[in-house]
Amino acid sequence: MNNLIRLSAGQARVVADDPWQWLREPDQARPVGPLILPLPAWLARQDEATLAGRRFSLDGLCLAPDDEVERIAAYLPVLPLIAIEFPSFRDGRGYSQAYLLRTRLGWTGELRALGDVLRDQLSHMRQCGFDTFAVREDKSAEDALKGLAGMSVLYGRSAIEPRPLFRRRGGAGT
Repeated sequence: MNNLIRLSAGQARVVADDPWQWLREPDQARPVGPLILPLPAWLARQDEATLAGRRFSLDGLCLAPDDEVERIAAYLPVLPLIAIEFPSFRDGRGYSQAYLLRTRLGWTGELRALGDVLRDQLSHMRQCGFDTFAVREDKSAEDALKGLAGMSVLYGRSAIEPRPLFRRRGGAGT
């Protein structure tokens, strides 16, 4: 996948050798390598052992904006990666999906933002729990790295820091 940024140990870097291929449409030619599939295609491609949680899936799962995250709760232990599609930078449902996956469902694996992902969104996406960002192909991933360095202090709670600022500071408010 081109233009991929990954957070690792708190550091963001551009990844040059990502093997994952996003299969957006069911009738699209199947690329070589591990696939990221939309939920209906992922469900159709898995065998009974994987769906029952007895075998690890070789495919990643991509949630569309209108997919309910609770629907995939039973499959979390077998998933190698969850991606969330942003069909437009104006569509914010993916932020909620990511936050719910991290906080309510306890997802600790790779959580990737796909689609119309731009530099200005990355810092907020990170706070919602994303740790991998597939920046739109017509934009520079190197330039987008700056979007992750935009906020040095967060006042509210987030998926990566559940305590608000006043709870993080020493003194009377703790």
